[in-house]
Amino acid sequence: MTTTLPELPFALEPFGPAIDWSHENGVLTGRAGARQDRFVPPDGESLDSVSDASRLLGTAPAGDFQLIARVRVGFAAAFDAGVLYLHVGDREWAKLCLELSPDRPTICTVVTRGHSDDVNSFVVDGDSYWLRLSRTGNAFAFHASADGEKWTFVRVFALGTPEQAATASIGFLAQSPTGDGCEVSFDRIAFRPTGPADLRDGS
Repeated sequence: MTTTLPELPFALEPFGPAIDWSHENGVLTGRAGARQDRFVPPDGESLDSVSDASRLLGTAPAGDFQLIARVRVGFAAAFDAGVLYLHVGDREWAKLCLELSPDRPTICTVVTRGHSDDVNSFVVDGDSYWLRLSRTGNAFAFHASADGEKWTFVRVFALGTPEQAATASIGFLAQSPTGDGCEVSFDRIAFRPTGPADLRDGS
């Protein structure tokens, strides 16, 4: 079922395991199921042999953009996470996560090109943090923030062909790879039709 958020200029479609996503009073909420993840181990397993996770995605408008949200995660087990998600192809996608990794809330990223990498960037306090996914030219950037004002640069990368990057799908994901599920919510959702002025100056 299509989900339309007043904060976004594109509709969202569900992918992966079915869960009940809800949007009320500016808060998007979903609950990951048990052992749900979206990760292809770099040791050789194929995408078909790993679990999947529920996500809401829509095609971003043409040009540079920023997708911003404050995520809150009901941490219960290792690697529970709320995620801003980027998809350019069946085996090419990326995640910016607030994740319990494995026992402290951490900003983590995953970029998958056939197989996934896995990077822990920094530990944060509490169960809530701001995340930002941007497209700038043919590249994508991840930032995170404690207050939604001063942004910490996390990662910049290319993904897919320029044609794929230009038609990327973006949105939200909930995961609970080792646990019995967790609730994830996103608020202060915003879309800006420009990229960041500078990736590394905190803006």
